[in-house]
Amino acid sequence: MHRNTNKTEQLKSKLIEVIENLIVDKQVNTVLFGSKSCFNSLCIEVTTEMKEKYPHIKRVYVRAEYPNISEEYKNYLLENYDDTYYPEWIINAGKAAYIERNCEKIDKSYYCVVYYNKRYVPTTRKSGTKIALEYAMKKSKNIINVL
Repeated sequence: MHRNTNKTEQLKSKLIEVIENLIVDKQVNTVLFGSKSCFNSLCIEVTTEMKEKYPHIKRVYVRAEYPNISEEYKNYLLENYDDTYYPEWIINAGKAAYIERNCEKIDKSYYCVVYYNKRYVPTTRKSGTKIALEYAMKKSKNIINVL
């Protein structure tokens, strides 16, 4: 979830293990993604690799910007995702759009895979990662921290 994540082979291996377990043992068939982070990029990379083995997996990009998109932009997004949508209820969220989008993803999920490291929490602003993690805990979601 942090914008800057140390992408290591160890982290990627752990993420492969976690995602495969969710697909095989927990029958997860849809993965919701956001943007703006190294961890998100690693998750889409791993899930795309998993899609070769498990083609039924659906990768969905939940937009925090652009409620209406052109066909060209949609096609661009669908190069990496199987679907995309914008939660209409966040349309007037302003700067909180990313936090609201994360809440949308959490509300629609049974499992939340996160990379949360207290050392990365900023001191000059609120941490979107921490806010999302606290929201997932409040909603009693199954949280898997791959740290």
